[in-house]
Formats: sequence, structure tokens, C-alpha cells
Amino acid sequence: MSFRSHEWVPWVIDEDVAIPLLKGAWDRSVATIDTANIYSNGESENVIAKLINIPRENLIIATKCYGLVHCELGDTRDYVNKSGFSRGSISNAIGASLKRLETPYIDLLQIHHFDPNTPLEETMKALHDLVQSGKVRYIGASSMRCWQFAQQGRFVSMRDEHSLVYREDEQEMLAYCKYHGIGVIPWALLATGHLARPLGTSTTRVESTKDSPRAPTFRESDKAIINRVEELAKKKGVKMSQIALAWANLKVTSPIRLDDAILKGLELSDEEVKYLEAPYEPQPIRGHA
Repeated sequence: MSFRSHEWVPWVIDEDVAIPLLKGAWDRSVATIDTANIYSNGESENVIAKLINIPRENLIIATKCYGLVHCELGDTRDYVNKSGFSRGSISNAIGASLKRLETPYIDLLQIHHFDPNTPLEETMKALHDLVQSGKVRYIGASSMRCWQFAQQGRFVSMRDEHSLVYREDEQEMLAYCKYHGIGVIPWALLATGHLARPLGTSTTRVESTKDSPRAPTFRESDKAIINRVEELAKKKGVKMSQIALAWANLKVTSPIRLDDAILKGLELSDEEVKYLEAPYEPQPIRGHA
């Protein structure tokens, strides 16, 4: 998401920094890359293509479609069949993603949001045809309400927001996925970095979103959780991000495989988990179109 184009958002990192990060992840046994056609307005997929010099069969590449990608956003009228989940839009999006990724197939195609403007039958048939054609191997979904997800047929995965400061999908979505054997791919485990640093820390992302609709808003309960993560990290002599990821690792049936240096020997007791979770208060559902 954060690769190459500063025109998309200011905190995106340049390609010369991104490639070593991707290579470092590969060297630490990370073989799955999750991106989307709209990330950096398509540039993220271009950067990831550089990693495909690694034998393709050894990589799992997941991408998403829904949003508009165009070289001159805001200065074009060429919007027909370029967003949403009509048959034409999906076909155009996947053709463009395959070209940017320089690969003949996508391992996991995820619909990025729910599209209320396209009949479900049309969307699901278009996705099925992509699998039949060999351009896509599996289909998943992302960022939608449980009732929207449930009516669309069987996906292999759901990508939803989940962290110590946002746990609303635990009420329905995670239970639904567990019951039906659907894999869950959580995003924002570090709450866009806020669980990785003390409150008030200035970063490029924080400064770029200040006084904008994207500026993060934290309730007192959220601040209490972040402070407790910081407190526990100091007590254990580890990074705040390690505490947040250790908590996330306890919430899955298949533990997240991370480099030994990240979580080796780091376990949270039941009391510590309860301490981290205690301030949490339910909040409005967010992140869904």
C-alpha cells in the first residue's frame, strides 16, 4: 500500500526503499504479498512486480479491485467500467493488475468493498469466470458488513480491520468466518502505527493527515489501551509493535509466522491480555463502503 507514489499520499515510501523491505521480508520467510489496484494509484503493483524475479510459484500474490486507477485522476472523463464490480469493471481491473504485476495469474483476488450498485449475480459470475480462465486462483473479500459478505456466496477469505483499539468484527464477522471455515486476513493490526509508538509521536503520516478528514481520532478508552501497550512494552523490554502483534497472534487459530526476532520468546499471560483489553469500549463500525 505504501510504495512509490507520493502523489497518492505523502507518507508513501520510494521504490529504492520499498524493494529492500520486500526483499527483507522474503529473506525472513514472508512469501505472501497483499496489495490493491488503487494503492499508490497502481504504482504499488508495479513495485511488487520487481520481486517476481523470485520463482513465481514460491510467491502468493493477493490484490484487490473496486476503486478507480487512472494516470490523471481528476482530469479525465474516462471513468466508464473503471470502478465497482460490474463484469466490465472487474475484467478491466484484473487485466490492468496482471499487466502491472507482470504475472499471468493472481493467487487471491479480493473484492475491496461491497458494491450496492451491481447485481450480486453479475459480480459473482464475473469472479467465477476469472477463476475458470486461470487468471485468478481464489477469490476473497474485504471491508464489508457481515450481512453483505454472507449473501455473496462462498469466499475463501475475509480481510477486515482488527486491532486492540478496533474489535467490532469480533461480534459477527469473525464468528461467521470461523463457523464456515473462511480464512481471516486482518488489516491495521498496529492501528496505522498508533500501537507502535507512544501517543503524541510525530510522523510523516500524522502530520500529513492533521486537520483533515483522515486525521485519527482517539477516545479516552483508545488512549488508555495505547498507554498500556507502551507500559507493557517497557516492562518486557520490547517494542510496542511486538506487544500489539503478540496480542493479535493469540487471536488466531493458525499463528502468524513472523521472523524469530519479532516474537521469539514473547508471550502474553492471560492477565496481561485482560489488562490490555480492559479499557476497550464498543464503537461504530468503520472502514466499510
